[in-house]
Amino acid sequence: MAYLHGTYGQFDKSIGLVPVASDTIPVYVGVAPVNLVRGFTKKEVINYPVRITNMMEVQSKFGYTANWEQFGLCEAFGLHFNNALGNVAPIVVINVLDPTTHKKAEKKTQEVTFVNGKAEIESDTIILDTLVLADKVEGTDFTIDYDFTKNTVILKSIAEVPLTTINASYDEVDVTKVTEDIVIGGITAEGIYSGLGCVTLVYPELGLIPNVIAAPNFSQRPKVYKAMLLAATKINGHWDAIINADIPYEQVKTMDAAIKWKKDNDYSSERAKVYYPKWEGKDGTIYNMATIATWLMCKVDGTHKGIPMETPSNKEIPSGRQYFGKNSKNRGYDQQQSNKLNENGITTAVYWGGRYILWGPHTAAYQYGQVSDARAIFDSSIRMMMHVTNGFQREHALVIDSPMTKSMADTITNREQEKLDSLVAIGALIGKPVCEFKESENSTTQLMEGDFIWSNRLTPTPPFKSGTMKVAYTDEGFSSYFGE
Repeated sequence: MAYLHGTYGQFDKSIGLVPVASDTIPVYVGVAPVNLVRGFTKKEVINYPVRITNMMEVQSKFGYTANWEQFGLCEAFGLHFNNALGNVAPIVVINVLDPTTHKKAEKKTQEVTFVNGKAEIESDTIILDTLVLADKVEGTDFTIDYDFTKNTVILKSIAEVPLTTINASYDEVDVTKVTEDIVIGGITAEGIYSGLGCVTLVYPELGLIPNVIAAPNFSQRPKVYKAMLLAATKINGHWDAIINADIPYEQVKTMDAAIKWKKDNDYSSERAKVYYPKWEGKDGTIYNMATIATWLMCKVDGTHKGIPMETPSNKEIPSGRQYFGKNSKNRGYDQQQSNKLNENGITTAVYWGGRYILWGPHTAAYQYGQVSDARAIFDSSIRMMMHVTNGFQREHALVIDSPMTKSMADTITNREQEKLDSLVAIGALIGKPVCEFKESENSTTQLMEGDFIWSNRLTPTPPFKSGTMKVAYTDEGFSSYFGE
């Protein structure tokens, strides 16, 4: 560093707006460019859940690139930490890319030229730790840095004899080697966790309860979708989460085809929301709608202190249009046309009310006129039920194995009723929800085993899905011409 004397100012790299804290914990599973992080093998950033709160952490732990098509987790990073519509944190990230194995067979070699002691290599697939400059020594002859804005390696000459033109060689990652089975992962008998199997580690390792699970660029694969559902159900034997999944726009080019594909591939769980097609921002950025929705759920929940009482439908998203592929001539569907998707349990995005919005409040189980259980109609309903059951388990976990006196049973009943009443007060529930400890549900045999059951009856507040004003013509007004 040069000699300094006085006060100075300089511009640093942009890192996005300060995120708003949210109690909703989304877990993203997929591919991040950890190849751009020096010493990645010494950091727990492969097949391990990592809590992230801002873009600086992203860059230092996972790297970043605008190449979201190859590195899907960067889409989540961009939405949560570099979003003009609002940044939301924290998120949990599970990266499955391992540059030590998911790499190209041959090293890449190229000639680099230093100008004024500086040279650049443009690449987001380079494995920085493998970069070598001929016979030169890093730290003695040159230094390595990375510019995440331009996706370039910055080389600086520090040798006594300045470097000029020299050969560089390095390994590159090959993201095509990350298969759906790698994303699905699992848990071995030896206790090795990978892919979606790592969702099980979020609570014991980070103390966080997952609420939403997404897998950018992979959720449109039926095998991954089923694994996501499994991973989101009774996490650690207790917690429930909803999943956000996409329909593959590459092979599904029309609305009718999307409805058929959803049905044929059984994307129909009440624990899921399904989205179609992709979304193209005004700047040309291509988004998975499921990732937009995951960010938006966190943002909307944050306005209600983490309570998922409001659907993300009809909430603003980055301006743009529906996207069906680079060469597609499909111009998309307006709100009225898109309602056909909604009535089949598919959420989309449209322009309406002067804004670009997510459009569709239903779960994937919804099909107009054919819903077998009312709780599956709206995403906010099923998420509120998850909120209540997760909250019960979290709050009373510490008293498990304590003496269950009559007083304790009454205390738990009263506390749960108090929580229900408070949810009514803020509009999350309607009517008069009740928490009961009933003799008919607690047999003597169960009580002898130390098993106790409380029952809640509650009604989540439904969204104002539609409103109709009826207007009738009348000739009564003509009498005004002839009297007071």
